[in-house]
Amino acid sequence: MSLRRLIVNKTMAALAVIFTVFSSANAFAQEAAAAATAKPVDMGPIHKTAAFYVLLFLLLCLFIAIVGKALKVYELTRETQGKSEGINWNTVNAVLFALFLIVGLYGVYWEYTVHGSMILPEAASEHGVRIDEMFNLTLIITTIVFILTHIVLFVFAYIYRSSDKRKAYYYPHNNTIEKIWTIVPALVLTLLVLKGFLTWRSIFYKAEDANNRPINIEVTSSQFLWDIRYPGPDAIVGKRNYKLTTAINGLGIDFNDKNSLDDLIADEIVLPVGKPVRFTLASKDVIHSFYMPHFRVQLNTVPGMVSYFEFTPTVTTEEMRTKTNDPKFNYILLCAKICGTNHFNMQKNVRIVSDAEYKEWLAAQTPYLTNDLRKAFNLPIPVEATPAATEEAQAADTTATAAAVKLDVKNQIALKK
Repeated sequence: MSLRRLIVNKTMAALAVIFTVFSSANAFAQEAAAAATAKPVDMGPIHKTAAFYVLLFLLLCLFIAIVGKALKVYELTRETQGKSEGINWNTVNAVLFALFLIVGLYGVYWEYTVHGSMILPEAASEHGVRIDEMFNLTLIITTIVFILTHIVLFVFAYIYRSSDKRKAYYYPHNNTIEKIWTIVPALVLTLLVLKGFLTWRSIFYKAEDANNRPINIEVTSSQFLWDIRYPGPDAIVGKRNYKLTTAINGLGIDFNDKNSLDDLIADEIVLPVGKPVRFTLASKDVIHSFYMPHFRVQLNTVPGMVSYFEFTPTVTTEEMRTKTNDPKFNYILLCAKICGTNHFNMQKNVRIVSDAEYKEWLAAQTPYLTNDLRKAFNLPIPVEATPAATEEAQAADTTATAAAVKLDVKNQIALKK
């Protein structure tokens, strides 16, 4: 090896060593800087994440696929060796059907016993009782049919599984069976539909009772709140006109209608027990759903259209707290439509109270018509009595009373003369 080549080789080796050291130092520096600026790693339990269960499901599918492939190889091996079938898949499938039937029936029992109380809360309205009767009747009939048909289906699949020892009987048609499973369901469904139709008519087509007129309340929905308007002493809610909607008249109330002048605005819904209530429902933007589950009340509020729902509450809030053994229980108004990102928070408190409590609460509510609205609609603004004016009026009344007493004394003296 020449001196020149030796020098070149040593130079290259030295450069390689320097480059390696520099790269290592640079890597260590970057790692240290990243560690210093990195956010703390979430070390929470991995089983609380959705990714864990997705991976677990995929792993289970992979395991089943591997077992299936292994069994397929086993069957092909026996076939190439001229041996009989190793696994009777007809029997395996029949046993799986029987197990599925047992597990399924237990699932029905479990749902009824565990989740049965979560179906609907106790009805707190007159029509709610009829709706529950209809619902329970439908549920009982469909559950019986569901259980019987599945028992027949899976038992037949188990007993009459394919076998080389017998041949299937060809049975293409039977008029009697066709009539039975056509006429019986038709009669049952007709009765259920008629019951539902009559219940629906009893809710939406009530006869007017002059001695027990409903309380009219207007509820207007918007993203994401409910505006509640009660009638004043005239018991009539005034008209609305969307063209009159402004920053200070958010509901577009028409104050040319005299019935609007005494209307009240409320932050909650308070109803007297045992009194019919008629809700007038409207929407300012999108479709919402006026939903009070305890009263079996649900109706869409649609922009440009007015809808109505009338019902009679039968259980006060205090009575329901006693029944549920929950001192914090409250009825609630919800929106049953997914109307936007804050849909879940579109709620209003509902209280059912005695008639006396309702009247007391109603007297404390704020009128919708403010002084700003009076100015906007050129309505007269009532003059508020100041303390000075009140004292002057009281002094004038005292002077007038004293003068009347003096005059009366003079008249009596004159009569005696």
